[in-house]
Amino acid sequence: QVQLVESGGGLVQTGASLRLSCAASGRTYKYYSMGWFRQAPGKERELIAGISWSGGDTYYADSVKGRFTISRDNAKNTVSLSMNSLKPEDTALYYCALGPRRYRDYDAYDHWGQGTQVTVSS
Repeated sequence: QVQLVESGGGLVQTGASLRLSCAASGRTYKYYSMGWFRQAPGKERELIAGISWSGGDTYYADSVKGRFTISRDNAKNTVSLSMNSLKPEDTALYYCALGPRRYRDYDAYDHWGQGTQVTVSS
């Protein structure tokens, strides 16, 4: 079983920064992609950032490109998401995910965390 535990969410004002972290434990794949999804009320879950096993390749949704940065530490089995210039439309439940396939594909991920809430006030 794979467990993913997110941390770092919270309530911030427009323009602020936050850093989300996620720790993976259990029997993971030998090589796996990691990513961050988010889901706002009434909207579908969207892949906003993904990173390859090596960390050398990343994907960002247009909505966060230039503001968010994904990184990983394979020695610690962690992935992070640094979020800058936050906007009210970034308000959502953020999920960490892990999977054996290509990091930029929505269907690449098959294990999920419980989510951490990010709320950006105007």
